[in-house]
This record gives sequence, C-alpha cells and structure tokens, in this order.
Amino acid sequence: MLRRHTRVESALTWLVLVSLIVLWLPMTAVACTLDRDPARYPSGRFFRRLGWWMSRANRAWRIEIDGEKLENPRNPYVVVCNHLALADIPIISALPWEMKWIAKKELLKTPLIGWLMRLVGDIPVDRGSKRSRAGVLIAARQYLKDKCSVMFFPEGTRSPDGRLYGFSKGAFRLAIKTQVPVLPLVIDGSQYTLPRPGWRFGQAHVRLRVLPPVDTKGLKLADTEALCDRVRAAIAGQLATWRGVSQGAVDALIECAHGTQRPAAALTRASAL
Repeated sequence: MLRRHTRVESALTWLVLVSLIVLWLPMTAVACTLDRDPARYPSGRFFRRLGWWMSRANRAWRIEIDGEKLENPRNPYVVVCNHLALADIPIISALPWEMKWIAKKELLKTPLIGWLMRLVGDIPVDRGSKRSRAGVLIAARQYLKDKCSVMFFPEGTRSPDGRLYGFSKGAFRLAIKTQVPVLPLVIDGSQYTLPRPGWRFGQAHVRLRVLPPVDTKGLKLADTEALCDRVRAAIAGQLATWRGVSQGAVDALIECAHGTQRPAAALTRASAL
C-alpha cells in the first residue's frame, strides 16, 4: 500500500523546495551573466545542482543512482530516458554532468523553474508545431557541436501507469545525423513520489541507472528504427529486472500487439520529435 507523508510534512517539504528555487534564481542569473561558454555549460551545471538539493531535501524519497561513469562530460551524448513523474527532472539533474533538456513549452513558461530553465538554455518544444520541432533539432544539434549533451524523454510525456510506451524517433535521428552516441537512462519508483491526485508526497524508493552508451558511428538514417528499438529494449529490460517481472509486463507495446487496449492518451504519445 502506498504511504503518503502527512499534510504537515508535505507542506513543510513544499516550503523548502520553493525556497530553494527562489534562492537559486538570482544565483543562476549571476552565473549566466558571467558564463562565456557557447553552450552555457558552467551556468547550466550550477542550475542542475538545484535538482540534487531538491531531491535530497525530500525525506519521503530514497534515491539510488548508479551505472556507467562518463570519463569526459564534455564528450556529448544524446541522452534518453523513460518518463514516470515530474520528479524525474530534479532526480536526473543530480547526474554529474550538464545536458540541455528538451521540454514542453508550458514547462518553460512556469514561473521560477521555467525562468531558470530558459536562463541556462533549455529548449522549449511545441509538439503541435512542425516548425517548433524542427527548431528543437537545430538547437540540439548546435549544443552537441558545442560539446554539451542533450536530454530527451522520447515517450513524449509521463507514463500513465508505469509501463514503457512508444518512443518517438527524433532523438535517434539526431544521434545518427551527428554521429553522437545515445546514452540511455532508466528511472523507476518516481511514479510514487507525488501520487495523483493530490499534493502530498509519497514514500518512494527511486532508482536511476546510466546504461552503457550505444555507438552510432557508421549508422545511416535507415537505421533509425533499429537504433530506437535497441535502446528501448535495453530500458524495458532494466525495468523488468528491477520489478522482477517479464519484459511484457512493463512494455505497453507488447501488450498492444497482443490486442490489449492501452490508455487513449498513450496512443498519440510518440510525436515526430
């Protein structure tokens, strides 16, 4: 049974989280003013430290991060991860390197946190606009050229039930076009961090693992689907191992192929990006 923190505990945690964000805004603005890196790498890295503090300020969460270590964080990757909850963002930000996030334009319009994301150069996307999606890939390509990784949630939005849904191909086309490796991440347990509906935090054991990078050298655009399938299978396999179930139990597409209905919101999840 899911355990939630009390109203008082949750209210105090929200107070701490908002205070951290308010504190970080002027400091990040100063960091950006002093930052001469074309990718705003140092100021972006400073901002992501906020995620580390936020994820550890919440006493309802126990977080484990492991997996591959990056020898040189300025060797860029196209980073992809499954998406379970809003808490994924601060938790993944605790990784010890900078990457620019591709995020819904609505998030970057949010007061405080959206302002911070814009300051450090995160990339807004309007998924209903082909022009916006094309602009995202142009901006992401420039960041890779400037030796900064970029971060995609290829499912497009949060999973409604914890299973893994279809991946859009944009991140994988970008990786092939730029001949940059794909770095898969897997997160699990974050779906319990802030259970819907409500604002009270849940007790959650969150695991984040960095899987081995997948090389794209020599791949052609015709290999996009195979690359996407390979990375998605690795993520699904890790989720299944953690949960102690078959891969079919975590992979929504396998159930769909067998005739099981998926939530309607997931049917349109994989956009062109």
